[in-house]
Amino acid sequence: PPARKWRFTDDFTQQPELRYSHTKVHQNKFMVLYEGMNSDKHEGGFAPLLAFKDGVPADGYYEIRVLAEALNRDHPYDPEIFGSDPAEPFRLGVVPGLASVSPLHEPQPIQPILGDVVLPDNKKQWVTFRVWLDRGFTPRFIFPNGALSIRNTYAKVLRKYNDQFPVEVRDTTGIVETRAVVMRYGRIPQIRLHEVTIEGPLDPAWPTPSQKLILADRPLDPPGMRQTLAAFAARAYRRPARVDEIDRLMDVVDVRLQAGHSPRQALLDGIKAALCSPAFLYLVEPVDPDAPTRELDAYALASRLSYFLWSTTPDETLLTAAADGSLLEPETLVAQVRRLLASPRADAFVHAFTDAWLNLRSLGDMAPDAQTFPDYFAHDLQAGMKQETRLFTRDLLDRNASIVRFLDADYTFANRALATLYDVPEAVPSELAHSFQRISLPDRRRGGLLGQASVLTVSANGVETSPVIRGVWILENILGTPPSPPPDNVPAIDPDVRGAKSMRELLIKHRDNPACYECHRKIDPPGFALENFDPIGRWRTHYRKDVPIETAGELSSHQAFRDITELKSILVERQDQFAHMLTDRLLAYACGRRMEALDRPAIDQILEKTAPDDYRFRDLIEQVVLSDPFRTN
Repeated sequence: PPARKWRFTDDFTQQPELRYSHTKVHQNKFMVLYEGMNSDKHEGGFAPLLAFKDGVPADGYYEIRVLAEALNRDHPYDPEIFGSDPAEPFRLGVVPGLASVSPLHEPQPIQPILGDVVLPDNKKQWVTFRVWLDRGFTPRFIFPNGALSIRNTYAKVLRKYNDQFPVEVRDTTGIVETRAVVMRYGRIPQIRLHEVTIEGPLDPAWPTPSQKLILADRPLDPPGMRQTLAAFAARAYRRPARVDEIDRLMDVVDVRLQAGHSPRQALLDGIKAALCSPAFLYLVEPVDPDAPTRELDAYALASRLSYFLWSTTPDETLLTAAADGSLLEPETLVAQVRRLLASPRADAFVHAFTDAWLNLRSLGDMAPDAQTFPDYFAHDLQAGMKQETRLFTRDLLDRNASIVRFLDADYTFANRALATLYDVPEAVPSELAHSFQRISLPDRRRGGLLGQASVLTVSANGVETSPVIRGVWILENILGTPPSPPPDNVPAIDPDVRGAKSMRELLIKHRDNPACYECHRKIDPPGFALENFDPIGRWRTHYRKDVPIETAGELSSHQAFRDITELKSILVERQDQFAHMLTDRLLAYACGRRMEALDRPAIDQILEKTAPDDYRFRDLIEQVVLSDPFRTN
């Protein structure tokens, strides 16, 4: 399709809640963004072009240019009113929107940030985004580090700073009029969009790259279509397609041709048939018939390795090594592991494995209370928490560092919001607030997984913390010794807890039940060590003013500790147990099954080979790939 250009210079209609005030004060000469994406009652969190609500006419890349202006970062009001950090430069972003899903000024289920730029203060500046938009989607502009919520700030500003407004408007009443007065005379932090142009689709290649890859300019006659289907099936099935498989696909093509369809459509139906095949939908793992054990053949091994480290089909290099059989040789296999891990595509392993191992996929399922923990929403801490753990894991992988750093470390990765949560905001400069930096930690209480906010938040319920839940998390994911399920006839917490003043006293009463004692003596102590961290991982010393937190305890191995730092020291001493757990998890993730008793010799062999170097992370993965459970079915 030909490229088109759209230009918007006025009549910027705002959403219903702001429409009257903006029309009265600004005559809709520009659009205004006030708040971030995580407000629970949006009033200026998304700025859609309502005149372009039907979206772009074709899939493709579009150039979006915006004349933007960041105003009032330096304002005379209490920053707590807005819930944002005035030290951070304002950022403007763009997300896609689909009018048929919901009103464009509201959040939508799928809205990735397609672009993000920092704006200078109090100066109009053109910024450019080059983004992909599917047909029907329209760009919506966002203010990622805007106010947490703007709905109630107008009245707060007018009431608290009444003397800064003209005398004739100080007694204004009513929500609508209050908005208008503060918009006209106040200094609310905001981003104004004065002009927007959209151009595209840009550089439309025809045929598209995917069409060139699949069709390869072969003729649409039976021999050409057979070649196309054979090449496509080999990619889809992750191995050379057999003659009988190609014959079945050609049968589909022949039926469609006889029904009067065009050769092109008949070929596409043959491709659809390949995508419906079990050979594509399932990871079929045949064994080598000539091997003395149930060893995977080279193509199955290539698929298992690629899905382990890249979460996708093998590339040409891996398939070539499978075709000549060299992949079955340990030296080649290790070389391929190192190649795959060195690629940015290995981020897929980091993301998926940490989600599975640490249960980070559940982060946000029980979101913290917005009134109690406003920072969690104002600064999108949920995404930042995940990113910290991912970057930390990727760093260990890239440096082939010891997995002991998962237990204790003197550094982490954080943006300014996380650094502020960790009481070291100065570690990330305000001008780089949204980017992640490697930062040094001032003490040992925060280093390692047990000090990372992602783990501490996913092991809480958003309202309060529980030593039981966090204790179980440590037993399962650090020590690899999950407790038995509670007996069916024992409630989660004994109702007879009258007189308990703290969580420790409550659980002591619960353990008075003999049926509960055996498990809770293992669960509760490590959980208490984390009680200094609140439901989003912020440090605290009291539950309430009159209830101090006690973190001392004794593990079932009779190792006593006073706080989280001493617990970490104990865990480092038990690094062999942690390494065993992590190896088990890596093998289970790689093979797609639980490890059983018969797999223990292989796990022991992996640990024996990696122990001399303190279980370096990449070495551990290499030995997992070389192990019998990984190479056999």
